[in-house]
Amino acid sequence: MNISTDFGPDSGGRVKGLTIVKPLIYGNVARSFGKKREEDGHTHQWTVYVKPYHNEDMQTYVKKIHFKLHESYANANRIISKPPYEVTETGWGEFEIVIKIYFHDPTERPVTMYHILKLFQSPILDGEVSTQIEGKKGLVSEQYEEIVFQEPTQLMQQLLTNVQPVATGVWKHDTDFEEKKVQALESINDTKFKVIAEIAQLKDK
Repeated sequence: MNISTDFGPDSGGRVKGLTIVKPLIYGNVARSFGKKREEDGHTHQWTVYVKPYHNEDMQTYVKKIHFKLHESYANANRIISKPPYEVTETGWGEFEIVIKIYFHDPTERPVTMYHILKLFQSPILDGEVSTQIEGKKGLVSEQYEEIVFQEPTQLMQQLLTNVQPVATGVWKHDTDFEEKKVQALESINDTKFKVIAEIAQLKDK
């Protein structure tokens, strides 16, 4: 698609009153070697990724995704321009990975997300909903996010609404985010009732 000839330099102008939401999943999976690797002391192989929540090809509207790793890695800046949007490496420590998503529409600002690479299971605090699961793949730590396109351009509207399925059959994630949503709501309600009870006790004193 030639943006300049099809939509002009302003990508066709903004579509007033239109909002399009694209949910996605980002995170990492890590598998332990069982012991330190002799040549470099690494203990895990891990993969950090971004993937669509629904069964659709993000390549339609995503130009590239930039993963910024820890500076100790050779070529810490990894650019992935087609699915699967992921980077696989080995290591021994946890650190923050900066994920930046660029779109085909040059007038649309990139979206930046931050993910703490998880290699080890973290303790779950009281009332906290865990984002980690231990499964056949290893330790999975992933999160649900929504990119909200507020009044996108005509070009971006076309790209966002003309997506194709990326796979046939059932589209599943390692984490059951609907269950996580229920757990989060229950945790919020429990906290609310505790606060109400504590306020009532203070009033009685």
